[in-house]
Amino acid sequence: MEYSPIYQNLHVVSSSPVKNKLFVFCIMLSLWVYMIYCCVGYCSTMPSLMVSTANSKHSQHLKKVDPNRTQPRLHNEGDLESEHQEDPLDSLDPLFGASPRDLLNNENDLDSRGGEDWDEIRSEQRTLDNNVVSSLFNESGPVESKKLPQAIIIGVKKGGTRALLEFLRVHPDIRAVGAEPHFFDRNYDKGLEWYRDRMPETQEGQITMEKTPSYYVTKDVPARIHTMSPDTKLIVVVRDPVTRAISDYTQTRSKKPDIPSFESLAFKNRTTGLIDTSWSAVQIGMYAKHLQRWLQYFPKDQLLFISGERLISDPAGEMTRVQDFLGLRRVVGHKHFHFNPAKGFPCLKRPEGNSKPHCLGKTKGRTHPNIDPEVVQRLREFYQPFNRRFYQMTGHDFGWGSWS
Repeated sequence: MEYSPIYQNLHVVSSSPVKNKLFVFCIMLSLWVYMIYCCVGYCSTMPSLMVSTANSKHSQHLKKVDPNRTQPRLHNEGDLESEHQEDPLDSLDPLFGASPRDLLNNENDLDSRGGEDWDEIRSEQRTLDNNVVSSLFNESGPVESKKLPQAIIIGVKKGGTRALLEFLRVHPDIRAVGAEPHFFDRNYDKGLEWYRDRMPETQEGQITMEKTPSYYVTKDVPARIHTMSPDTKLIVVVRDPVTRAISDYTQTRSKKPDIPSFESLAFKNRTTGLIDTSWSAVQIGMYAKHLQRWLQYFPKDQLLFISGERLISDPAGEMTRVQDFLGLRRVVGHKHFHFNPAKGFPCLKRPEGNSKPHCLGKTKGRTHPNIDPEVVQRLREFYQPFNRRFYQMTGHDFGWGSWS
């Protein structure tokens, strides 16, 4: 009888007791190694589960606290007028009790999607994340967990918050979520667990951050952040309010080309020159009025004000201020930036190698429309008392036009 080669091999194995035992031993050894592998993988995840459980209990405790119960605490009394003194800006208080008039839902803001044009930088970050996950199989590897943010960029819209966030994400000790979570203004009812789940995983010693520019101008946000953690560090990126309003309008018009002209939206009555403060593009730039609300809950030394203009002209200098404010080593500096004349703002580059710098996408650096110089001058006059008060409250002159 003829045998196939496979049948012959099986016959040899089955006819040899020694080889047969060796075959069974190999199978058992393989199963044993696999079981040890599974046990090591399970044990390495236990610290993360314990940290998550602890954070969960902490978050549940915070959720039970009613933000409305928190009583305002006036800090830096020298920065705020006594409530018994007459304030020339107080006549505008009723405007802040109502929702601002806007022509565009900010949910559609491309900036809220997390800056799609930074794909390569994010790819590198994902690679780092994968390396960290892989290290969990090593007993000496770092443990990661999701934490509530210790620092938040709270504003302002069209001030340069996206650029600042991406510059900060280069720092190895900062982990920040790209998309704006809008927790304290739109999703607060979902609870702190939902918010914490939006955050990236961090290692011991790393800072968790997020940015949502609408926080600065939303009435309930200061009390809510204070309830989460009164030690939260807050960063505000401010810009000449007139230029900021025009940039805001330019973004809106790029999505809705048929909207009215800037001039018609900025005035209640063009003839009398009365500014329409219910338009959000105008209202956001009244920085001093919004800051008064924040200083009721946070001391001034917990807020850092970054100049949007200097973030363009001297990004390394402003980044030094931010890193010092956050208590971080100065990692991000001049070597990380390259100014792009065509776009009009700095782009990120790797300190080593000859790779092409990465710039913010086409949604940034749009060309502003030509606005009637008389309208611009009237807006500057309107913002003058707000700017003056803002300089006094922050202790810093941002140089936005004359006070005369």
